[in-house]
Amino acid sequence: MKELRNGIKIIGIDHGYGNIKTASTVTPTGITAYTTEPTFGGNILFYDGMYYRIGENHKPFIADKSKDNDFYLFTLMAVARELSKQGISEAEVHIAAGLPLTWVKTQREDFRSYITRNNDVRFVYKDKPYHIEIAGCLVYPQGYTAVIDRLSEMTGVNMLADIGNGTMNVMYINNKKPVESKCYTEKLGVNQCVIAAKNAVMDKLGVKIDDTIVEQVIRFGNADISEKYLNCITEAVREYCSEIFETLRKYEYNPELMRLYVTGGGGCLIKHFGEYDEKRVTIIDDICATAKGYEQLAYMTLRKRVDNA
Repeated sequence: MKELRNGIKIIGIDHGYGNIKTASTVTPTGITAYTTEPTFGGNILFYDGMYYRIGENHKPFIADKSKDNDFYLFTLMAVARELSKQGISEAEVHIAAGLPLTWVKTQREDFRSYITRNNDVRFVYKDKPYHIEIAGCLVYPQGYTAVIDRLSEMTGVNMLADIGNGTMNVMYINNKKPVESKCYTEKLGVNQCVIAAKNAVMDKLGVKIDDTIVEQVIRFGNADISEKYLNCITEAVREYCSEIFETLRKYEYNPELMRLYVTGGGGCLIKHFGEYDEKRVTIIDDICATAKGYEQLAYMTLRKRVDNA
């Protein structure tokens, strides 16, 4: 979270399908609504007369994030988590967010309106009341912001692959500048890998496994399971990695002519199971890098407005 001299807090939020990320927090996107207070506590948001448990499992893919109420609720939760780290529960905030590269032009205004639809918002998160004023929302191309602190090293031709839970965004960055005509979005996120691994276990071993097991293998390269299950999952994940690189080659990825930067939750997947030249591929491990980039760009933009006011 960054703060302008007029007191407005800038909070970057990466609205992923698998996790909602801020500069310092990560929360799975599962959400369940209750008309009465849940029996068990935890990550509970109370807003507009309803209770919501957030953080169990992941939200299914939808092409337009403003079509239901979930990402708005995730935004309130994310703001509360950032404010709580500063020990405050009341603030004027400016949201910095993003959308997949090829969707920004068509969905930016709708998403901005969606986030800012209520100027004055009151809600309760983890039994603590919050009061926020939403001053505005800036929307940036997803993924690109994760590498803005590395642009100085991006001479020549570079490809960025932002692998999220629902989509993979591909962008060329040539001589430190993004190439707008070479931005692509594929529905090839980590969730597709999880589904493929679960299906492989069912087909070969006749057992249904929980998403959490596959996610642990993807994240750490291992899990506390027997060797036959680990081998089956590993084989499926490696096949998915091959599909990732095959898709990148469709967009003319050539490791001998360009460098590849991989960001997003799928970076650990490539790191553990992909076949690549470590000298020419950079894996950005910080899952919050995109949210931090949103904040940085928004701070630079809004600071100029405040200084010139």
